[in-house]
Amino acid sequence: MIKIELKPFERDDFARLIGWITSADLIQQWAPSTFTYPLDENQLEKYIQMSEGEKPTKKIFKAVDTHTLAVVGHIELDRIDLQNRSGTVSRVLVGEASLRGQGIGTQMVKKILQFGFEELKLHRISIGVFDFNIAGVSCYEKVGFVKEGYFRDAYRAGDKYWSYYVMSILESEWKSSDV
Repeated sequence: MIKIELKPFERDDFARLIGWITSADLIQQWAPSTFTYPLDENQLEKYIQMSEGEKPTKKIFKAVDTHTLAVVGHIELDRIDLQNRSGTVSRVLVGEASLRGQGIGTQMVKKILQFGFEELKLHRISIGVFDFNIAGVSCYEKVGFVKEGYFRDAYRAGDKYWSYYVMSILESEWKSSDV
C-alpha cells in the first residue's frame, strides 16, 4: 500500500495538475466555480497566490508517496478562519485514475484533518461532496465526517443540476476517533 505525506503545492507542480484534469466534467466535479477547462497556468497562479502571505485563507498541498517520492494527489484546506477555528477541505484528487480506490484519498483526508486540528488548532472542518460521488462520501464518513445537510439541485452543470452533501467533523470527534 502506498503511504503518503502532504507537502506544499508549488508552481513546479502546475504542469502535473494540469495533466490530471483531462475533461470539463472532471473540473466541474473537482473545482466547481473555481476553475474552467482547460486548466492552465494563469488560473493556477491566481489560485496559489491565495495560499501565500501572512494569513492565507487556504493551504494547498500535494500528496507524495513516501517510498517513491512520486506526487499522487492534490488536496486543499480552504476558508481557514482562525477566529472561528474552522476550515473546509476542498479539491481532493488522486491524480492518476489507476491509483484510485487504493486508500490514497483516505490518507490524504486524514493528513489534512491532522494538519487542521493539530497545527492550526481548528475546531470544525467541513467538506462539500456531490451526492453521486459515492466513493468520496464513503471516504469522508470513514474518517469521521458527518452529513449535516443536503442541497438539492444546487449546482448547475450544463443542462443538468447536481445535488450535494455538506459534511463536517469536530475537533472532539477527531481526537476520539481511531482513524
